[in-house]
Amino acid sequence: MRRPTIAIDGPAGSGKTTVARLVAQRLGLVCVETGAMYRAVAWQARTLGIPADDARALADMTGRMDLGVESAPDGRTKVLVADADISAELRTPELEQLASQVSTHAEVRRKLVELQRRIAQAGGVVMEGRDIQTVVLPDADVKVFLTASVDERACRRMKDLEAAGEHASLAEVRRQIEARDRRDETRAASPLRAAPDAVTIDTDNLSVEQVVGRIIALVQR
Repeated sequence: MRRPTIAIDGPAGSGKTTVARLVAQRLGLVCVETGAMYRAVAWQARTLGIPADDARALADMTGRMDLGVESAPDGRTKVLVADADISAELRTPELEQLASQVSTHAEVRRKLVELQRRIAQAGGVVMEGRDIQTVVLPDADVKVFLTASVDERACRRMKDLEAAGEHASLAEVRRQIEARDRRDETRAASPLRAAPDAVTIDTDNLSVEQVVGRIIALVQR
């Protein structure tokens, strides 16, 4: 029997990455964090000195990248460039902002979407990002759109940064999230939105376990 494909979308800080990892672990599926793939493209562009607004150079670079993903034992997505694990280098605020800019280019998105679809083709995947249930996997068995208020998402992001030893003010983190939302929601290529048949879950007043439980119930249903 083909194992299910689960698509989880939502804005920055909505909890989709944490939730996707746990759902994948509980159901014995592979978790694919597509945001990490865009950060890998941003990392490569920064390494090669390619500006974030040079759409053609970025697309050419993405097409040549030896980019791969694996599921780590803790449920995280391990990102490989030319077989080198660069996962630990991708979680900085600078790279997140750069990835947001890089992801606005339609040709970059097209090349990564092709790779993401190949990964999910056999099923058994929990894939999370910002266009998974609308563009990448429109025929996914389960589609979920997670959301939360800007204030709640900023607080969550602050906790993540503090846990990683990074320092930033809450006001600055909130500003970055609002800017990211504007770019994601208004970009011409695959804007952030819920699919008509997706289940929307507001995570403001829910624990991670409650959200995970709801998604697993959708899969079992």
